[in-house]
Amino acid sequence: MDTPSAQDNHPRGECAINAAPTISRPAKPGPAAVELRGITKRFPGVVANHDIDLTVRRGTVHALCGENGAGKSTLMKILYGMQKPDEGTITLDGEQAALGTPADAIARGIGMVHQHFMLADNLTVLENVVLGAEKLHGIGDKARTKIMEISDAYGLSIRPDVLVEDLGVADRQRVEILKVLYRGARTLILDEPTAVLVPQEVDALFDNLRELKSEGLTVIFISHKLGEVLSVADDITVIRRGTTVASVEPSKTTPKQLAELMVGSELPSPQTRESTVTDTPMLGVADLRLSATDSDGVVRTVLDGITFTIHKGEVLGVAGVEGNGQAELVEAIIGTRALDTGTVTLDGQDLSGASTRKRREDGIGYVPEDRHRHGLLLEAPLWENRILGHVTERPNSKGRLLDLAGARKDTERIVAEYDVRTPGIEVTAASLSGGNQQKLIVGREMSHHPKLLIAAHPTRGVDVGAQAQIWEQIRAARREGLAVLLISADLDELIGLSDTLRVMYRGRLVADADPATITPEELGSAMTGAASGHLTAEDAETREGGDRE
Repeated sequence: MDTPSAQDNHPRGECAINAAPTISRPAKPGPAAVELRGITKRFPGVVANHDIDLTVRRGTVHALCGENGAGKSTLMKILYGMQKPDEGTITLDGEQAALGTPADAIARGIGMVHQHFMLADNLTVLENVVLGAEKLHGIGDKARTKIMEISDAYGLSIRPDVLVEDLGVADRQRVEILKVLYRGARTLILDEPTAVLVPQEVDALFDNLRELKSEGLTVIFISHKLGEVLSVADDITVIRRGTTVASVEPSKTTPKQLAELMVGSELPSPQTRESTVTDTPMLGVADLRLSATDSDGVVRTVLDGITFTIHKGEVLGVAGVEGNGQAELVEAIIGTRALDTGTVTLDGQDLSGASTRKRREDGIGYVPEDRHRHGLLLEAPLWENRILGHVTERPNSKGRLLDLAGARKDTERIVAEYDVRTPGIEVTAASLSGGNQQKLIVGREMSHHPKLLIAAHPTRGVDVGAQAQIWEQIRAARREGLAVLLISADLDELIGLSDTLRVMYRGRLVADADPATITPEELGSAMTGAASGHLTAEDAETREGGDRE
């Protein structure tokens, strides 16, 4: 949820937007797919949206930018019928609309792809797509034909009979997009759609978006990746502290100016300049092998001879397209998945047969890929979430008993030190915006002074301000000797934070690269299997020359 805390409604002081040009302007002429006027939404102690105006032209990509807690998702949930505004009007294609439920929005041609996907893992792609829409095309061959027509038309590469649990995050996203198109959506709301994609996949998605708008469809694009916003959007609206602060033309602004409008500061950089790598090994994995049975009953190898070492003070970055074994590697190290063969050692101690609790107690911190599924109890208060994964450790316990007072006090400290914006520690984790949820998780894990931090997509779906804070926490702990296994779809983040880079493809480590010389494009190419061995700029130039020939 992108609902701000009560703190978010107090002024911060003067924001550094004076350097930005005067870029407010009236909406361009043309029919409007969506008009929101005077939208206000209050929650107890919080004004999520205040007097918001938004005009989205038909057949355009309209970007909605703002920091976590600015009110973007709340506004889009109002448009999708999940929330009712306290004040204001919604007009769709020139006709005022009352959207009481998502069904009302779907009937009016509004579809939403949430940042955290709404798919049933134990169902196939086809079953997920038709669920709740059985009356449209049935559940058999007619539905399958329609799904493939949509998939082919927009290059979504959907496989109808695959179980969703066997799909990577990028494929799940495509299923969600197809699901709303299947229901006849003419206006698509995409919440952080590029968070899990490599540059080549982002380019493919943007091609899909351009195809959508060329056929008269409208896309509302929520994103924190400002360079991407400027490359794909026709119009941009910036929201700060629950209200609209500017409308800008992409051709007349820069990422720096957009960041200043959003958060009052410059765009942060993940760049790490000094080396802190020592000669002391911290994590060692040797010949990790793991097989799994897919939905068709076929046994496939998901980890194939994985071997590497991470030293104290070193960040090892692992790049790879989603679904190439990164998740299984993390599960093998944290102990939630049993290996076929191989060893895992931490600080010289063999943990291959140890439980997950033992590994956590011995110094493994874990920021999971999906904070909702694996990192938080969404309906539990913040102080209970602070205990997760560290039940037996201080300050959460004294001997065999939980220390609830200690957990509450330490949660207050984490909220203050990590700038978790919340009315208090008794609110549920679900009431925080995505970025504040992530800061709570990072604060929880770093509070136990881990020897090794497994960070899987640590800044996915968080704004530039929260990104900067998380990056600095990782850099500071690295300087103190922390070893980090970093897995990320953000290639700038991987290159900027890592001391060593490895590329994972089909369950194997196929290439390595020097973060000081590799580019995101070169790294993205290797992630698709186009290169192996040690990557250099010369290799990339040779490959490009061969492609041209």
